[in-house]
Amino acid sequence: MTLEADVSDLWHRYQNGLTADETTDDDEAVLDAFLEAIEAGDVRAAEKTGDDVTSWEANEWVKEGILLNFGLRQTEAREYGDVTYYDVLPLRQTEDLGERGTRNTPDGTTIRRGAYLGSDCIMMSPSFVNVGAYVGDGTLVDSCDTVGSCAQLGENVKLGANTLIGGVLEPVEDAPVIVEDGVSLGAGCRVTSGFRIGENSVVGENTLLTPRIPVYDLVDEEVYYGHLPSDRRAFTRMVESSVGDHDLFEGGAYKPAVVATHVEEQTLEATQREDALRE
Repeated sequence: MTLEADVSDLWHRYQNGLTADETTDDDEAVLDAFLEAIEAGDVRAAEKTGDDVTSWEANEWVKEGILLNFGLRQTEAREYGDVTYYDVLPLRQTEDLGERGTRNTPDGTTIRRGAYLGSDCIMMSPSFVNVGAYVGDGTLVDSCDTVGSCAQLGENVKLGANTLIGGVLEPVEDAPVIVEDGVSLGAGCRVTSGFRIGENSVVGENTLLTPRIPVYDLVDEEVYYGHLPSDRRAFTRMVESSVGDHDLFEGGAYKPAVVATHVEEQTLEATQREDALRE
């Protein structure tokens, strides 16, 4: 049987009442093999099926495998330096990172089991990458960043400090947050609820990207929800809100929106300044 078939069979048994106390050695071997496959980059929680940023689809069986590792494992006391913590999963072993030129600085870079980091990545402390996440080659995860469960980051992505990439684990059919190749996110950005950012886009500081906030794309002259097209410069602006008609809002009320324009060459150059850190 293939790994996918093994996970699907185990998921069916779990849905029919299998508990952590009832798992066999073979079941635990499937759980371990699944995590190893994610860490090797052999399987991913989502895949791109077309040319557009909207064409990403979740691999449901992969998300099921992650949920199985929660549902069919016992919470145990574990050690991280001088700290004892309790979890169903240990932290990821990092011996393979150095041979690929990937760096994780000390005192607070935390990578959970079942996360993939590519070659020539940089993780600055403190930062956190959760189970099921994929961090592509050459990507920078800066200080105080969180990469949520199943989030998919492409190659040469730059996450500014204090950036949150949200996790989407359930429902299993929902695609996670997608950040395609060459994207740069300014400090303090938040990307949540399966939002998708097209390649080579540059997002300004403190921008919130979520399907509930409209993207006013001045290039296509369209309003988008849930994604930002490729090659855009995006930033937050306030637009009039319908509740502004209420007497309580003297002078009107406003709500956040995202405005997208063509990305400019000088903007792209400004996002590449940390390349000297890799030389």
